[in-house]
Amino acid sequence: MDIWALLIVPLAAALIITFITRKRAELSSYVSVGAVVICFLIVLPYFVRMLGNPHFEHIEQSFLWLDIPGLMVEMGTIIDPLSLIMLFIVTFVGSLIHIYSRNYMHGEKGYARFFASLSLFIFSMLGIVLANNFIMIFVFWELVGLASYLLIGFYFEKPSAADAAKKAFLVNRIGDFGFILGIFVLYYATGTFNFIEMAHIIQAGNVSSGTLGLAALLIFCGAMGKSAQFPLHVWLPDAMEGPTPVSALIHAATMVAAGVYMLARTGFLYAAAPQEAMMVIAYIGGITAFMAALLALGQSDIKRIIAYSTLSSLGYMVMSVGVGGTGAGMFYLMTHAFFKALLFLGAGSVIHACHTNDIWEMGKLYPKMKVTAVTFILGALAMMGIFPFSGFWSKDEILTSVFSSGNYLLFGVGVLTAGITALFMTKVVAVTFFGEKRYHSHPHESPVGMTIPLVVLAIFAVIAGFAGLPGLDPNFGTFVSAVAGSAAAHAGEHGAHAEHHFNYFVAITSTIAVFIGIIIGWLIYSKKSIDNNAIAEKFSGFYKALQNRLYIDHFYDRVIVAGIYNNIARLFNFIEVYIIIHFVLNGIAYVTRQIGKALRLTISGQLQHYAFAMVGGVLVLMIIFVLL
Repeated sequence: MDIWALLIVPLAAALIITFITRKRAELSSYVSVGAVVICFLIVLPYFVRMLGNPHFEHIEQSFLWLDIPGLMVEMGTIIDPLSLIMLFIVTFVGSLIHIYSRNYMHGEKGYARFFASLSLFIFSMLGIVLANNFIMIFVFWELVGLASYLLIGFYFEKPSAADAAKKAFLVNRIGDFGFILGIFVLYYATGTFNFIEMAHIIQAGNVSSGTLGLAALLIFCGAMGKSAQFPLHVWLPDAMEGPTPVSALIHAATMVAAGVYMLARTGFLYAAAPQEAMMVIAYIGGITAFMAALLALGQSDIKRIIAYSTLSSLGYMVMSVGVGGTGAGMFYLMTHAFFKALLFLGAGSVIHACHTNDIWEMGKLYPKMKVTAVTFILGALAMMGIFPFSGFWSKDEILTSVFSSGNYLLFGVGVLTAGITALFMTKVVAVTFFGEKRYHSHPHESPVGMTIPLVVLAIFAVIAGFAGLPGLDPNFGTFVSAVAGSAAAHAGEHGAHAEHHFNYFVAITSTIAVFIGIIIGWLIYSKKSIDNNAIAEKFSGFYKALQNRLYIDHFYDRVIVAGIYNNIARLFNFIEVYIIIHFVLNGIAYVTRQIGKALRLTISGQLQHYAFAMVGGVLVLMIIFVLL
């Protein structure tokens, strides 16, 4: 019953705030914070048990939800190492973000509404993690979409925020359409929605290779939306219109990670899928990682820079899954949750002090905000992948899995992306906390309620990577490979070796790339030995393209959206107005009206006329029956 409490508690908090405490802002925040902390305390004993025994038998609970001829649907939960890792991330990081939000959002209009939406989001995200079948995961998948819409559009009176919320919602629906088609394909092929039952059927070889390939790509469409992979990546940068804690919760630790988690949960499908389908996934991840890192270079909004770094990191994870390194992808997901939530909350602390998102309106903040600066720098070092921070171990694990798969082109893309990441993170740190003083406000350190979560996250950003140390028994790879049906357990030689060996060539190569990026960033943004303005002027076309997101959004707006509006929408408008309304509906009404006018003339009011008509009608019917 305590597992179901993980869903009941945050849902109850959302309902209590919405219907009972919405006019009492402080109480509403305590209800929301208390709910997520309770969830963390429920998860903690299971997580500790897993650390002691990574091979413990999974716990599955379910009840019959729908039973009709030909279709039986259950709602159920599954507790295993994979779900416990994600439960720990969601509840632990979620608790810190909730605590941070109490101070950050203080005085905001809609304070109670914000915490009600946070609780709804936590409820939905936990539902995804706990789901033991495709129907349940899809239900909560859509609820996460609703909750993210509410949170991104929190400042709904601001047009850009309302547009960003709609954009996130609609783009995710595109991916979800493919997702639900994939679910139908798998149900048709296996006759079940349950993950474990489906894994046994697929691993027994009872599903054709073509069906598996189609299902793998369709299911991946859902991950493309939630985890913002090219070409469905366009919603995530705009989602920065929401409050900064929302960015930390949705775009660091939980929502965007849901796609990668879902790929890991359905690892049995991707382990059996044809190599061609897996390469599509790997290359989409590689393109996303590289493209997002480039786009981050052209931004000056601190939250957008971190948002594009999130896109890049998600690309790394998806690329790893595509080459069979599911464990490496999940390892990076875990460490990423800590240092990316730290970076977003650190950015929020800076924005809270300077009242601007533009890094060129900050500068020399270190003396004023030492706790924020130090913790942010630690998060940046982890993000870059500097030894011995968490990002070093997890990102190198991904690069090792790619290198071991023999795909050296993707490996080169990954290494180059690591160097670009170091460059733009150096830019953020140098311009924001050091150099010239450019702010116009009176910045000061954030309250303790905001700095304590920063310190806790900074500690995990430093040490979390040691969970995957080669030779450590058990290590992170042990927990993931212990999951029944996990791709890590069935990925074959390359995937298995990639997740259990430390590759010195990969580590040295990626470290060199990172230090080259740091040195270039230091020369441009700190020492100013290289003139940034001269570079921007010399490569003005490329720089402008980066600022305009490689014109991908322009293409969608002016070709796809405008094309749909100008052609398809107008066609359907013509069909609706002139054919359905004017011809069909109005035509039926006109004919009915004319028939009524004609029949009205037969009403004389004389009883003998009616009797004559009745007798005549009977005679006509008798003649018809006789003839027949």
